[in-house]
Amino acid sequence: MILVSLRTILRRSLFGPLAPRWPLDFEIGNLFWRGQFNRAIAMADMAEARLYFDSLQTLTDEKYDVTCTPSPSGALKGNWIAPCEPRPKLTLLYLHGGGYAFHAAISHRFAEMLAVLLGARLFAPDYRLTPEHPHPAQLQDALAAYRYLLTEGVDPKHLIIIGDSAGGHLTLMTLVGLRDAGLPQPALAVGLCAWTDIGERGKSFYANDRYDLVQGYMAVRFGEWLVGRKSYSREGLSPIHQRYAGLAPIYLQGGGREVLIDMIRDFARTVAEQGCVVTLDVWPDMTHDFQAHGLTRPDSAEAIERLKQAIASYASAKTNGAAFGPCSRTEIRSLSAAPVRDV
Repeated sequence: MILVSLRTILRRSLFGPLAPRWPLDFEIGNLFWRGQFNRAIAMADMAEARLYFDSLQTLTDEKYDVTCTPSPSGALKGNWIAPCEPRPKLTLLYLHGGGYAFHAAISHRFAEMLAVLLGARLFAPDYRLTPEHPHPAQLQDALAAYRYLLTEGVDPKHLIIIGDSAGGHLTLMTLVGLRDAGLPQPALAVGLCAWTDIGERGKSFYANDRYDLVQGYMAVRFGEWLVGRKSYSREGLSPIHQRYAGLAPIYLQGGGREVLIDMIRDFARTVAEQGCVVTLDVWPDMTHDFQAHGLTRPDSAEAIERLKQAIASYASAKTNGAAFGPCSRTEIRSLSAAPVRDV
């Protein structure tokens, strides 16, 4: 961290910040996490890589008062996370990020943050990881988690599936899997900086490498691990090539400086054209998974507030999403079969 800090201070003194609105500590933190992610992926032993990534400290000093209860024996492995005052009847199924290859301490902290700041109890399944367990292991585990919640008496009308990064990918693929399995859809699906195409897509995929903590080559690697040695196609494993008409409403958030932003925009436009209810909000100066900063950054705090608004509206029988309107960050919004409208 000290070396990254010194290099960043020197470069900013000569050339200014990487992005005009980035404060020094945000830029240092972003570059530090990028370096650690690169180091972990370069390790030949995945167990060692995961241990290393788990050793890293969290992004903020916020404290989240939660209870964490493992799922009962015989059920899908995972944890129930609940704040002291959960929102009545609301349950989140949280599918963590990490490229499908990591389930790091930062993801556990992300789950705690969501439970507290969104005021809901949350179930976080420990789905199987790549490269040891390629597709369809993760989708099978997500569907098993959904079935588990149904058997626990969770009403789909008060159930939100939410995932970040690869977890966003899994969230979107789970909607399709639920349809194919004849299971009810949730009230809302939320993709935070969601990975929507396992191939290279858009100029941002490499152009934003200089800003983002996730790099384009990493996404390619994660895609290769997801496919494994099977003959699955890019189209078969990418949300952008699926059909979403008639499925649950989708709320997406992205950062304008992340490598995935072009594919997120493409996905939102694609599903809107299919007649899916979808809203995409973009924070222009933010990077991948910027929501992890919680309430310590204005942009991430604003994103959390938008999440609360979306969830409150779609999980309410009275509004059924009608109360969730566009904001200054909204780029794409489509209601049912209405045409795509850029705000």
